[in-house]
Amino acid sequence: MTKIDVYCRNLGRTLSVEGGSSLYDIACEIEGELGFRLICCRVNNKTEGLAYALYQPKELDFQSRLQGSGPRVYVRSLCMMLYAAVEAAMPGARLMIEHSVSNGYYCRIEGLDDVPQTLIDTLLANLRELSAAALPFVPHEDRASVVEQLFESRGLTSKADLLRTTRDLYATYYTLGDVCDSYYGALAPSTDHIGVFDLVKYHKGFLLMSFNPADPERPMQPVEQNKMYKAYTDYVRFNDIIGVRDVAELNEYVAAGHSHDLINVAEALHEKALARISDEITARYNRGGARIVLISGPSSSGKTTSTKRLAIQLMTNLLKPKLISLDDYFVNRDRTPRDLTGDYDYESLYALDLEQFNADLTAILEGKEVALPTYNFERGEREYRGNTIKLEEGSILLIEGIHGLNPELTSLIPEEMKFRIYVSALTTLSIDDHNWVPSSDTRLIRRIIRDRKYRGTGAEETIRRWPSVRRGEEKWIFPYQENADAMFNSSFIFELAVMKDSAEAALRSVPADVPEYAEAYRLRKFLSYFVPVSPDCLPSTSILREFLGGSSFHY
Repeated sequence: MTKIDVYCRNLGRTLSVEGGSSLYDIACEIEGELGFRLICCRVNNKTEGLAYALYQPKELDFQSRLQGSGPRVYVRSLCMMLYAAVEAAMPGARLMIEHSVSNGYYCRIEGLDDVPQTLIDTLLANLRELSAAALPFVPHEDRASVVEQLFESRGLTSKADLLRTTRDLYATYYTLGDVCDSYYGALAPSTDHIGVFDLVKYHKGFLLMSFNPADPERPMQPVEQNKMYKAYTDYVRFNDIIGVRDVAELNEYVAAGHSHDLINVAEALHEKALARISDEITARYNRGGARIVLISGPSSSGKTTSTKRLAIQLMTNLLKPKLISLDDYFVNRDRTPRDLTGDYDYESLYALDLEQFNADLTAILEGKEVALPTYNFERGEREYRGNTIKLEEGSILLIEGIHGLNPELTSLIPEEMKFRIYVSALTTLSIDDHNWVPSSDTRLIRRIIRDRKYRGTGAEETIRRWPSVRRGEEKWIFPYQENADAMFNSSFIFELAVMKDSAEAALRSVPADVPEYAEAYRLRKFLSYFVPVSPDCLPSTSILREFLGGSSFHY
């Protein structure tokens, strides 16, 4: 065989290997030098499984389950093991892995109104047996029509339908023993790479728990997120009613020319939810409370437009809303705290000028007219442009920002005077039965589009900063979300189809020679499953206009 040279970024040197060698072959040789077990590899900044064969010079970056793409590979592999465990316990049963909640992934089995603990115990025992057996995850590629027929014969109808609507010529799938399945990214080499997990009874289903990044030899532990769970399940029921539960059904809806109808219904659902929240705020206001409404949520959840639309609803209830954005109280960039990696930590509470905010808030509540700042994101400076605020009879103050639910922000304000709203894009659409659309991906795509259009930041920089954003959310936002008086799900079942063209244009700008290309490539592949919908169909008040442009609101 011909020798080829591959550059191993982990070792900082070139390796001479036989043409046709797999990544697994190389991993076995260098794992001792690296000191950690390898689960996948980025080949020319594209994530590949270790079965990938090398025939030309490449740049390699091997990763463990804790690094880069490793956690996603681990969870995908764990999901296939769960499917195999279900098949062993209940042949032909339809496993649904729906969304992330309470530190895990919510699962149910179609036809079971309540998954019994005895079945969960059996599935967990099956998972442990699979892990100990060290069975390989074997990748296969065949004509899409052949794979579609295979999935149909195995009862994997959602996967067969997706292949039919995406119209690809070839498709990849995996086998694990007698079980076949598809996942939209690489899997681990074998089941013995997946050794830390748990199954926990949760409401009428159960949670699939992966390893804890802070303590990798132990699984994640569930936390109470009943309000979050209800927000998800309310939208899942809506999806069931309109008959669009996964990407294949969405694609069929669009292909049939019904996208306008879907958009109209989804926008009406948002309006109804905001009206219901407005009525609750108004009732509390009339009883002498709720003088301040705090709207919080993670990055790119649509807080700003949600706040403006809520203000309109409050006006129809004869209140006079006054709006403040916490983003305008960012300290100047040179004073912004840094995270552990040295990046600016915009998610930190102390990225805000708390002293100035509290001084202004106190003056506002005393009835004084106060000059409001505007933060210039391109220059990284706070500016004063003549905007002022003064409360009047019947006024209610709306404060929007990621720290709205943090008690430290408004610790001097009596609790009865506050009404808290948590806004997030809780995506309920599934790719298929075993692959979900992560809410964090939806928000990242929103942010990539917005940053490029309005903040002078390209997709490469947005992707580079995203891990820091996510760490900040885990520390500063998510711990307070269950304190909300109301939750508003700002996602749309159709939104990735509408944002697809803008997102792909931004992602194509990420060069192939930077590490961020791996994430840009993954997102482009992810978006490829959606049939695009023109944003012209969106009303000017839509939350998506905050990111795509064309909004009738002033930002």
